Amino acid sequence: MAIEVTDSNPAEGAETILTPEALAFVEELHRRFASTRNDLLAARTARREAVAAGGSLDFLPETAEIREGDWKVAAAPPALQDRRVEMTGPASPAKMAINALNSGAKVWLADLEDASTPTWHNVVDAEYNLYRAARGELSFTSPEGKEYALRTDAPLAVVVMRPRGWHLPEKHVLIDGEPAVGALVDFGLHFFHNAKQLLENGHGPYYYLPKMESHLEARLWNEVFVFAQDFLGVPQGSVRATVLIETIPAAFEMEEILYELRDHASGLNAGRWDYLFSIIKIFRDAGKDFLLPDRADVAMTAPFMRAYTELLVKTCHRRGAFAMGGMAAFIPNRREPEITAKAFEKVTADKTREANDGFDGSWVAHPDMVATCREVFDGILGEKPNQVDRLREDVSVTAKDLLNVTTAEGSITEAGLRSNLYVAVAYTAVWLSGNGAVAIHNLMEDAATAEISRSQVWQQVRNGVVLEDTGETVTEELVTRILAEETERLRGEVDEDKFNRFYAPASELIGRISLDPDYPDFLTLPAYELID
Repeated sequence: MAIEVTDSNPAEGAETILTPEALAFVEELHRRFASTRNDLLAARTARREAVAAGGSLDFLPETAEIREGDWKVAAAPPALQDRRVEMTGPASPAKMAINALNSGAKVWLADLEDASTPTWHNVVDAEYNLYRAARGELSFTSPEGKEYALRTDAPLAVVVMRPRGWHLPEKHVLIDGEPAVGALVDFGLHFFHNAKQLLENGHGPYYYLPKMESHLEARLWNEVFVFAQDFLGVPQGSVRATVLIETIPAAFEMEEILYELRDHASGLNAGRWDYLFSIIKIFRDAGKDFLLPDRADVAMTAPFMRAYTELLVKTCHRRGAFAMGGMAAFIPNRREPEITAKAFEKVTADKTREANDGFDGSWVAHPDMVATCREVFDGILGEKPNQVDRLREDVSVTAKDLLNVTTAEGSITEAGLRSNLYVAVAYTAVWLSGNGAVAIHNLMEDAATAEISRSQVWQQVRNGVVLEDTGETVTEELVTRILAEETERLRGEVDEDKFNRFYAPASELIGRISLDPDYPDFLTLPAYELID
């Protein structure tokens, strides 16, 4: 077997997860599918270059027959019929996994992607926690002696695991000396160990698929599912996948993505921050028509965002799939009642809009927000498990509607620039320390936050934006100065050892990729080189 695991910091449970049989399965997945994955990543680059050369995006003429056809995705299994509240969060450490499972949410998005730093320890620990959760054995005792266990007085959340996106490697698993595909490592270890057990539990191997940019990438996932089920003797159709529509190219291929996965599809999700990040990334050379205002000003009620979410609901329901709303990142602060009250108010308004628009459920980032989200959807759904029967035939969305970024109201200010640099450095520093889900200023942030933050800085420099509150032009010199000031601010908020180990490297990285004329497609790729 030409597969090698390099592990300098073994996690508990590694001997359970990294068995020869499981690794052989991962190797087989890699050998069969890595080459196609590489071709698809190259196709992303080619499409981006075509846009940079003066092209744009539109609905694909070659797939019009699919969009016009009469077809539906497979019926949802009983465990996924009601998804009105979904809790999101990393599957490592065990304490967070237990809290998510016990949260009262219908579904837990067990995240090995944007809310998780892919240290090898975290990857193995997450897989081990999911292995134990599937068998009802997950528990944890804190250093202070506090015990955490799975509740027995109410149903646990149904696990839907999110593997890494196609672009990320796994440097700790080498196949013929080359890093394995991170997505195939995450999926392969989880499916190998848990698919049959989850089916016995009355659930199944369920997945959230991130960062896709085309229906051909969805086709590859479908091929992976078909092969994996056959290889391990799992009934075809056992897998269910929900796709995050969090890139602007994917917004033009929602129908096709569902069609490619139709025997395994469960729904689509509106991934907000990554969607905005993708707009900047794809149209970064397109000038001021694609400038976004300060991140805090970009509301889901902006016409171009309404077009995206309403098209998603219409597409899903037309095809018998679930439409899942986006993240409510607000988190309560029990020491500050006023901030907590505002957080609940914002979450309620956000979820009310989604429920009224036809979404079948939505995400929250903190267990304390589960009840708020559930109450809103209860008010719309009543005893119904979902509103897939609400077809939204009133919705008509054109390519221009999706791309009309100028409909976003708001300003570009020094305060917004400072916030972007502060948050990007603060998040990246904690990410480098091994934690991918970070509370910053009463918001639960993940990698998508840092991505849009550093991308806005890059875009503003390239376009010579004039800040509305100070009149200054955004230049490399201004960014360098403000970055230094915000980094010093962060120095005063953490101890010196932590600052030197994580915050100083994070600041250097954010400064480099925010000002580099060659825009890096993902912050997490150069950041991954800095972790063990």
